[in-house]
Amino acid sequence: RQPVMKQLRNNVIRAGLGALYFSGAHHLLRPLLSGVGAIFMLHHVRPAREATFQPNRHLEVTPDFLRATLSHLRSRDIDIVSMDELHERLVQGRFTRRFAAFTLDDGYRDNLDYALPVLREFDAPLAVYVASDFAEGTGRLWWTALEAVIARAEQIEVQIGNSALRLDATTPAAKQAAFDRLHDWLRALPGEHDLAREIAALCARHGVDMEALCHTLCLSWDGVKQLAADPLVTIGAHSISHCNLARQSEEIAAQEMAVSRTRIERVLARPVLHFAYPYGDREAAGMREFALAASAGFKTAVTTRPGMLFAENAGHMTALPRISLNGNYQDTRILPVLTSGAATAMWNGFRRIAAA
Repeated sequence: RQPVMKQLRNNVIRAGLGALYFSGAHHLLRPLLSGVGAIFMLHHVRPAREATFQPNRHLEVTPDFLRATLSHLRSRDIDIVSMDELHERLVQGRFTRRFAAFTLDDGYRDNLDYALPVLREFDAPLAVYVASDFAEGTGRLWWTALEAVIARAEQIEVQIGNSALRLDATTPAAKQAAFDRLHDWLRALPGEHDLAREIAALCARHGVDMEALCHTLCLSWDGVKQLAADPLVTIGAHSISHCNLARQSEEIAAQEMAVSRTRIERVLARPVLHFAYPYGDREAAGMREFALAASAGFKTAVTTRPGMLFAENAGHMTALPRISLNGNYQDTRILPVLTSGAATAMWNGFRRIAAA
């Protein structure tokens, strides 16, 4: 049932974006809904892959789509700014020109190899939020590991609660259904250690080396240094282990923020003032986390809640919304819709701000 719903949701979003585009409604709505700016969220930037089974496709865009997005913003005379500058404009209420910031989560090698060269073409700043375990090479990219497990399996046996499940993984559609089922189960497990245990068992059973995945996909500390050496780049923190902070005790959540920051500062010998919540949705970042990020001394913290920026966001600097550049919707026609704010306004029931 779940995969059907997910497919339906993607189709509804795509149709909604299309309807806004073709009706031209986004032109009318722009002055009302576009706010003062936007923060764009990305993960991987790399050439498209061939495989039919790509359940994490939403987390990657091609260099060309990033280039098209930047061209679109420039054509609309929108300033592309760093997170420091974005913070300053919000605090000072400087809204004569609209602005946009680019943020990339996790700290992937392709950010250096593919994203930075494109952003350089436009002299566009970017912020990369590094999960410190990923840079150490010990991180658990469990969603990627799960993809690797299912990609090579014909069937998957797993114990969920009291029931032993046997999931078919013989066709791309079956693989996608198995991925959706297991992804939702893993994300809903009560503790980080439960998730660690279950994904480790799956990887062991199917011969997937999670540490090798981390090394292959993520920037090492040397890579982070290389990225940070570019004046366009701001390095932010993204927790130690990429855990769901809302599920941790207050003490552990605070530690995940503070220690990840300290580790990055030690490597780069510069202050780290910006944070991104892992997962970043309502289940992973709420009022308590917003307060913790503020008391940890971060100037800004970004969520994955969809939304444009409005003057009111200045009062909620550690609960900033973002616009996802989603790999499922790499159609240049939707760019004016995304920057009009119409899509996120529909998503948010036309509430301007969702910081609670």
